[in-house]
Amino acid sequence: MNRFRALAVTAAFFVTGCSSTLGTPAPLPSSSNAPLPSIQHVVVLVQENRSFNNLFMNFPGAETSTTGACKPYKPPFHKEICTTGGPVKMHAITLETCSCLGGTDIEHSHATFEAEYDNKKMDGFDTISFGTVGQGGPALYYPYAYVVRREVQPYWDMASRYALADHMFSTATTDSFVAHQQIIAGTTRLNSHESLTDTPSSLPWGCDNPNPSTTTGVIFTNGTVKDFGGPFPCLTQYKTMADVLDASSVSWRFYVAGLLQDFSGAVWDSFDAIKGVRYGSDWKNVVNPNTRIFTDIKNGSLPQVSWVIPTLADSDHPASGDNKGPAWVSSVVNAVGKSAYWKNTAIVVLWDDWGGFYDNVPPPQLDYTSLGMRVPMIVISPFAKRHFVSKTQYEFGSVLKFIEENFGTGSLGSTDVRANSIGDIFNFSQQPDRFQPISAPFDQSFFMHQPGETRSKQIIEKDGAPPD
Repeated sequence: MNRFRALAVTAAFFVTGCSSTLGTPAPLPSSSNAPLPSIQHVVVLVQENRSFNNLFMNFPGAETSTTGACKPYKPPFHKEICTTGGPVKMHAITLETCSCLGGTDIEHSHATFEAEYDNKKMDGFDTISFGTVGQGGPALYYPYAYVVRREVQPYWDMASRYALADHMFSTATTDSFVAHQQIIAGTTRLNSHESLTDTPSSLPWGCDNPNPSTTTGVIFTNGTVKDFGGPFPCLTQYKTMADVLDASSVSWRFYVAGLLQDFSGAVWDSFDAIKGVRYGSDWKNVVNPNTRIFTDIKNGSLPQVSWVIPTLADSDHPASGDNKGPAWVSSVVNAVGKSAYWKNTAIVVLWDDWGGFYDNVPPPQLDYTSLGMRVPMIVISPFAKRHFVSKTQYEFGSVLKFIEENFGTGSLGSTDVRANSIGDIFNFSQQPDRFQPISAPFDQSFFMHQPGETRSKQIIEKDGAPPD
């Protein structure tokens, strides 16, 4: 059963008020309590479903590969099935689509991770299938792919001018629902023996789901996965950065498409799955449309911490039918860069998961849920080290830890504790870098008037399922 076809987002929604059961944030160690100099605003842009090697193959100074290992099969098999163990040569693809059945995605669930990772051998990328739940037939060598440079040139320009991390790993070994929770909470641990994994059984992925029988997937400490064996996706089991920031009076906003404006509002609105935010006073900080960030920059009302979530069309998601993600990110970066905020802002560009695409660096396994595959991270700031490729091991908790250190807040007490902060990417003794606009084929005015709802509905109708 396709887990995403059960519900149309245009259904009527019924909500009731309730209170949060989240606790008080724990303090950071005393050595981290002083805010870092110069950074007064942190903007985190979250894109979709790309491995590091997929976007940055052959980037100077970065660890990438033009070939990959595959899992050998004994003949007789289809000629495209691996029989020798590789190497498989990387092939070029465009950003907006893939040459697969129906133009659909490739699978990237926890099971996909286990197959591709293959106990550090990283040779199982030819064993997965097309489709969000593997119903589109074998993907064969398709995951061994890189995006043609012309389509991601803005990302390369940002990474070349500022800082790129080539050892950032998605915290989770699964897809977007969990990844987007990790970006605001650093965890999806429900209790001492299980955590969320994969995706809920119906849309939307949060408290606004009108079907009370909707469930989530869970993974147990022994590695067993139970599809749809978890709670309704309106969660109280862990704290989020909302608790940490609120406790220290640090302003924040989560910029995302509206629930009925674009499908991204139904699947990537992380805080819609957090009960205390959805039905509390913090819901005013979840703002839409996501282009509201341009207005806030112009009006001088940018909060201290921002998360910026793209529409489906601007997300870099495979099979989206669009290649405007790099231009979308560039438009936000340029808006900050041309404003008075540039002198004291850090912009972090992340991809939520690897999307099933090949990567050559085995992720360290720190516990039963992490780490996931390597994803890109670009840091743009007048204080970012210039022309720098960081080799430090990061995860999503690294970004959260930097925010905590920078603003002198308490700690979430999740993966931010173990993670290396991204603070080592900055050099506060260097002369602040003067902003140079990032060149892209579409600018802010285009995104301010983009018909996201109509475009996304067309994509979903064509593909039969929303993205994960």
